[in-house]
Amino acid sequence: MDFFVVPTVTFRLLYVLIVITHERRKVVHFNITETPAAAWTAQQVINAIPYGTAPEYLLRDRDSIYGSVFVQRVEGMGHKKEDDLPRSPWQSPYVERLIGSIRRECLDQVIVFNERQLHQILEQFLAYYHEVRPHRSLAHDSPIPRPVVLSDRGKVIEIPLVGGLHPHYLRQAA
Repeated sequence: MDFFVVPTVTFRLLYVLIVITHERRKVVHFNITETPAAAWTAQQVINAIPYGTAPEYLLRDRDSIYGSVFVQRVEGMGHKKEDDLPRSPWQSPYVERLIGSIRRECLDQVIVFNERQLHQILEQFLAYYHEVRPHRSLAHDSPIPRPVVLSDRGKVIEIPLVGGLHPHYLRQAA
């Protein structure tokens, strides 16, 4: 899990929390706030991980957002917390790579006005990320596996996704 910051057109800063699973690089939860706090972050972990399905480890950095309330909540859920070394983003490569992808492939191309709009943009991008976008580490599949479509199944059509930022090509049934 990790946070990243998105500035709005009015120079407000919005903090986005991302929680992912490692095996398929799937985002299990994200949320946005203007004022991140340990209690808010702890509640987001509760929302992200259903009761009884908690992974053994929860990787995070040493940000001050993860205060004592957060640590108590995570330990109460049975997680073994693993903190990165200071200033060592390479120790959580999956979430750092995802944040970079969100920035490069989406947020660098749009102007964010407010929290509601950012939430809609991220929902659209994450749907694209989960269902369409190929991942090299997943053998060019997406986090939600896609069926293989044979080349003789009809004409290729383009479907614009994420407000037209990313095209998706499908074969139209004949």
